[in-house]
Amino acid sequence: MRRPGGAIPYADIDTVFLDVGNTLISIDFEWVAAELGARGVPTDAETLRRTEAAARPGFSRRLFVDGVPAGTDLFRAYLVALIEPLPAAAHLSPVEFDALVSDLRQALRPDGRASVLWRSVMPGVPDALARLQAQGLRLVVVSNSDGTVEQSLADAGLRQYMAHIVDSALAGFEKPDPRIFLHALAHTGASAERTLHIGDLYHADVVGARGAGVHALLLDPYDDWRDLDCPVARHLTEVADAMAATRR
Repeated sequence: MRRPGGAIPYADIDTVFLDVGNTLISIDFEWVAAELGARGVPTDAETLRRTEAAARPGFSRRLFVDGVPAGTDLFRAYLVALIEPLPAAAHLSPVEFDALVSDLRQALRPDGRASVLWRSVMPGVPDALARLQAQGLRLVVVSNSDGTVEQSLADAGLRQYMAHIVDSALAGFEKPDPRIFLHALAHTGASAERTLHIGDLYHADVVGARGAGVHALLLDPYDDWRDLDCPVARHLTEVADAMAATRR
């Protein structure tokens, strides 16, 4: 595990806040690949998974640092960041690309709910959550979502591990606003100095958690992020390993 920017006091942590998207559950890459192939853009799930991870640093900066105009369709922007780098999409004209994204957006979220697409449990996650829970850690979800994150966790078989769930649509605050983390601390009785937040977007998860005084760790499975000032792990299993090693 890479630990730039100092180590986390794992032995003192008693509460773990967890993002959901790309931390516990990913989009259904098989489904997206099939939909793209049906529209003349052949690809596969692994290519999409790798492209999506590589796009995170730029997407995070655009969304949380540069800012986007009010009313921007963020899911559409996410699809653009996912599809634009694909070699199979390079031949499309701007008009064709725009039409592809619009069509795909409707197919992947026909009723607007994020839970329709975000439904694939990431490898090793159930085991890692069970290990963290067995160590006596309180697990709490802190997610930017649309009110469906609890249902997504239930459908994925992960709800059982969570002591509490904070969905931004219900809490009234979105990461990186520190108030969503303060809300989670208040509702769980956790203390910031003994809490670790884990997520996949630096400017939402790390910056937001630090703003509330919470320790933060970024998941970076392919080493796509550069010049980070925070601890980093490839996946949740590495965090469970580090936690276990310091608590023996």
